[in-house]
Amino acid sequence: MRPVLIFFFFFIGITFQIQAQDTVEIPTSPKTFESQHSGTFNGQKINYKSIVKETFLKNSKGESSASMWSTSYLREGVDPKFRPITFIFNGGPGSASIWLHMGFFGPKVVKVDSKAESDDGAAPYQFVDNPQALLDITDLVFIDPIGTGFSHVIGNGKNEDYWGLNEDAESIAQFIRIWLRENKRWQSPKFLAGESFGTTRAAKLAEVLEGDGQSVSLNGIILISQALDYQGSSSWQDNLISNFTYLPSMAVTAQFHGKAGEGKTIEQFAQEARDFAYTEYLPSIFKGELQSQSEKVAIAEKLAYFTGLEKSYILQSDNSILMHRFKKELLKDEGKAIGTLDGRFAAVETDQVAEGPVLGDPSDYMTEGAYTAAFNQYLLEDLAVDLEKPYLSSNGQIGSAWRWRPVPDGRYWEPTYVSTARSLSEVMHRNTALKVMVANGYYDLITPFFDAEYTFARYDFPQERIEMKYYEAGHMMYNRQEDFDALAQDIRSFIQGILQKD
Repeated sequence: MRPVLIFFFFFIGITFQIQAQDTVEIPTSPKTFESQHSGTFNGQKINYKSIVKETFLKNSKGESSASMWSTSYLREGVDPKFRPITFIFNGGPGSASIWLHMGFFGPKVVKVDSKAESDDGAAPYQFVDNPQALLDITDLVFIDPIGTGFSHVIGNGKNEDYWGLNEDAESIAQFIRIWLRENKRWQSPKFLAGESFGTTRAAKLAEVLEGDGQSVSLNGIILISQALDYQGSSSWQDNLISNFTYLPSMAVTAQFHGKAGEGKTIEQFAQEARDFAYTEYLPSIFKGELQSQSEKVAIAEKLAYFTGLEKSYILQSDNSILMHRFKKELLKDEGKAIGTLDGRFAAVETDQVAEGPVLGDPSDYMTEGAYTAAFNQYLLEDLAVDLEKPYLSSNGQIGSAWRWRPVPDGRYWEPTYVSTARSLSEVMHRNTALKVMVANGYYDLITPFFDAEYTFARYDFPQERIEMKYYEAGHMMYNRQEDFDALAQDIRSFIQGILQKD
């Protein structure tokens, strides 16, 4: 069960089943599609070019082994030498950069229902100019990891050379160094922006970029729906910490659906849930059967108050509410299950007595059609990309094949949760200019906001260089227009604040 659950945890978008590839002949030269554009961003009329480009990655023997594709947006009419660059990727593992590209950072974006009340339906979809894109202050480079988008192995390259936590970071670090060399941008301020597993990647990538005799020091990292330490974001049986880290997200989601927190603001109710989690719930979780029955009942009553679930159900769950059960149980009286990526979404289920949602995640399947259709049309019309092969927004094979950690020499190792938190903390101590912004969705039921707080309160992170931001939406908080606006302003302020100090 574990590999499947790990993949589901970070899955965003459409799953494509792909047959194992034979050796792919190495093209004589990488393909490039370049086009000229103009737009108004942050009130400035800007000319820019888009470059959809293939980059050959090499193995340890110096042989071309993979074709990694990227989309760059570069401002025209300015000296690029010291102009900031932001490298952007999504998560998965197995997701292309389409979601941040089309959902938030791109010069054009998809719009779905901000209120999370309706499905995206069928084409045509709303696809509009993005006046809040950051092209006035930074160039943008969207990266599709190997096996996603158009990126694939070539020559003697094998998927397993790239489908792993370390392998993935090494490949993207190689790409970034190639991009800096080809574009003569070593002196540019450099930022990373990742979402979901993309934040796991960003932390590891920051560490890898320090090595190989070509150290690349970053100015800032933007973590959207962070996932640095998986213990706090894996709601599984006997993972006691996850009961603690998910509780405030359950509380505000119950409040959104009118099941709890009446008369209180989301901030007030979230803080009340935090306080209970630290002072009462956490000690209770760890005491377990050392508690009296009356103590268990007292905790169950408070959990019912916060989650909107029946006290009897909570006691049957031994005061341990797994997230997949919560998503089914909260609106059970309406026959609905709520979303994983965004708990505001809800949809009628075909199986009313199943333990968890059976149709999948409504916050995913109620938005994915719009993203896929809009991006494919955009590639053809705006970016002038003429390729016969399909652009894979997600690759279902990658999640189950992913190597989360190496096993040196096949030796025995103790199982632990995946974590790149320590890597990022150590990078921040070596690079004292590096700052990190963490964007959290209150209704994110994959990577809970309280887990972000719990993670960054540990690992010896330099607290004065961490910025925590909160939004009244889910994992992809930019799907809600109010939070799209707030996130754009927060990231702009974060980048400008760093540049001004530099």
